[in-house]
Amino acid sequence: MPDEKSKKRASRTRAQTSRHPASVRSAGAAHVPGASVHASLASEIGLRIVRGDYPPGTILPNEAKWAQTFNVSRSAVREAIKMLMAKSLLASRPKIGSWVEPKERWNLLDRDVLAWYATAPDREAFLRTVQEFRHIIEPEASAFAALRHSDEQMAEISLACREMGEAASLPERIRADTRFHLAILRASGNDLLVPLGVLIESALDHLFAFTTQQVGDQRQAQKLHEAIEKNIRLRRPAAARSAVHKLLANTDDGIGRSRR
Repeated sequence: MPDEKSKKRASRTRAQTSRHPASVRSAGAAHVPGASVHASLASEIGLRIVRGDYPPGTILPNEAKWAQTFNVSRSAVREAIKMLMAKSLLASRPKIGSWVEPKERWNLLDRDVLAWYATAPDREAFLRTVQEFRHIIEPEASAFAALRHSDEQMAEISLACREMGEAASLPERIRADTRFHLAILRASGNDLLVPLGVLIESALDHLFAFTTQQVGDQRQAQKLHEAIEKNIRLRRPAAARSAVHKLLANTDDGIGRSRR
């Protein structure tokens, strides 16, 4: 039988494990692979905020309640709340607690916030917002890329376009599609467009996954991408801009088709 010292050591080990769980343990919790406990908790709370479970102005449960709900330490809750405050989803004040900020204050270009938006119930509205952003940015970015691209940048655009056509699966095609558009932003030579592209990368992934399934003729979609690649390569800015407008119109149709 274990002696008294062994029993005490076992008891301390159980207490430490209880205080420092390996992940957020709740049936409704969304654990992010490889993420810390507080990052997983922030993801779960952030998703609930974005999808409308906690509307702007809502006072959130206190640390003790979150800790009990998700079976995590209060320190993990504090770190999760700090993460959400950094993304401007939450504000906090002593004796009041944390509350949801107005939507216009949210950092919608944050990678995590974009990912939460893309999985929210009103996903199609968000995808239309992403598409509007593309209409504003991509035609001119492609025209600039036609004027300014380097040989290395052009090779990156061409490779992504070719890999789209050769993709053996939908995920492969989507990854190549995203790389294609981000490569064009980099080739535009405008330093402000590059971080924008990186920030919306996850949103593009979700958009392309959605629209690729809606567009019946993938060969036509591929031809539209190839037209963009060709006109950038031949340094035809007006033609590149026009080719992007045609591609975006095709994507608009895909989004509209989902509502019919």
